[in-house]
Amino acid sequence: MRRQLLSLAVVLLGMSPLRAGDKPAHEYMTASDGVKIHYMVMGQGTPVVLIHGYTGSAEGNWFDNGIADALAPKHRVIAIDVRGHGQSDKPHDVEKYGPRVWKDVIELMDHLHIDRAHVHGYSMGGLIITQLLAHHPERFITASYGGSGVLETEKEWADKVPKDKPGPDPQEAEASQKLRNAPHRDQAALDAARKSYFAAVGGPIDLKTIKIPVLAINGEFDGPNAKTHRMQRELKDFQCVILPGKSHLTAIMAGYMPDLYLKTLVEFINSHDSKS
Repeated sequence: MRRQLLSLAVVLLGMSPLRAGDKPAHEYMTASDGVKIHYMVMGQGTPVVLIHGYTGSAEGNWFDNGIADALAPKHRVIAIDVRGHGQSDKPHDVEKYGPRVWKDVIELMDHLHIDRAHVHGYSMGGLIITQLLAHHPERFITASYGGSGVLETEKEWADKVPKDKPGPDPQEAEASQKLRNAPHRDQAALDAARKSYFAAVGGPIDLKTIKIPVLAINGEFDGPNAKTHRMQRELKDFQCVILPGKSHLTAIMAGYMPDLYLKTLVEFINSHDSKS
């Protein structure tokens, strides 16, 4: 297990060139309960499945900031619009969410005949990854979290978590406003999704059984200690990266130094391709 505090200077060294001119394909599948799921595909190679955060979208979370483009030269990138988000169907019924949000990912992998993949999720997407690891660890090559992690559940350990820096990054409010103005937003669907939030992502997991490499990338002002303390204790192969000066949204959004996040994620996935 390693903890790294990376500086911007590290980002500027050794960046891989992006593949210019490529455009993602927009595709759909129908989930087993009839909800239409939109996803984007780009590139060829070892599959990487990307899961965005709450109120976000596949396009905004992964394509607008260049992350998908950076992965595509060596990977088949599949970015899902979680139901209730982006261009997927947006049911207003709470019962259409819950565990369905992580089951959609497995159904999408099955739909595309993907046995195993690198799976990366941001914020809510990271919490979905926890449930995927709990129920289907065999479908992973690696798992990686952004703006998220696995919290301590026992008080004796929670009391030992080092204090996090308060923050936030002063650009967080501007980034939040940009997210609120994103297209395809349906507030009633988002409210329904949120009401089922804990049913979707709050189940237990035994991290000691997870044997694949796991990465967590969190902003310095986004509670990195609280999110990763348990992971560092229990995971066998864990890397923790803290982005200096960044908060929850500014760590990843275009225009707010996304390169540090991008470089960390791409290097992690590339380094474990040989194990696939």
